[in-house]
Amino acid sequence: MFDGQFRTQVDAAMKPIGRGLTKAGITADVITGIGLAMSVAAAVAIGAGALNLGLLLLVLTAIPDLLDGAVAKASGKSSIRGAFFDSVADRITDALLFTGLAFYFAAEGFSPWVVVLPVLGYATASWVSYVRAKADALGFDAHVGLVERAERIILLALGLLFGGNVLIVVLAAIVVLNLITAGQRFVKVWGQATAATPALSARRPRRAPRSTTTSAERRAARVERRRTLSESRRSR
Repeated sequence: MFDGQFRTQVDAAMKPIGRGLTKAGITADVITGIGLAMSVAAAVAIGAGALNLGLLLLVLTAIPDLLDGAVAKASGKSSIRGAFFDSVADRITDALLFTGLAFYFAAEGFSPWVVVLPVLGYATASWVSYVRAKADALGFDAHVGLVERAERIILLALGLLFGGNVLIVVLAAIVVLNLITAGQRFVKVWGQATAATPALSARRPRRAPRSTTTSAERRAARVERRRTLSESRRSR
């Protein structure tokens, strides 16, 4: 949702900052690495129960995610390698944050189903990302759905801000929204793939029509061929 409605405006707003960072000699890969380091610190803070500090570090994790693309475009060095690094860093960040939450719930003695919520949050978020990545690899469009990574980060920040039961409700909402989004993407890609796949009847080679000659006619034809062959041999 964020990418579809606000990504262009955000990229335009980040462009001047990207140019400034480029002039300072800071590359997009460096910014991505800083964001990854911040996510480690955020996960540790959340796991230790310092939710307010975790919230601050989560915000600091999100800022480099907005800037790395702007720096890459400003420097004219957008690359497949940079996109790959950014995508991998995002998946690692998600894993770290949800792991920190699971550790926090376990350490605080919450019910087992609460401890499992962050695990489900990460699992379902991975499904959302995988469906889109696989669709892109196959040449299909999966840019649909209620929530993407930006929305999950915003929801998670709200949960950390209020903590307690609010955090639990937010995590449950993230799981449900992830499932809906993954389902929306699957259905869209399924429809595109179905339209791009020829029907089974179209792929089967047509059989040659069966001969309508009788068995007696076929025997007479064989006799005639043998007689013709015998005469040709005698004439050599």
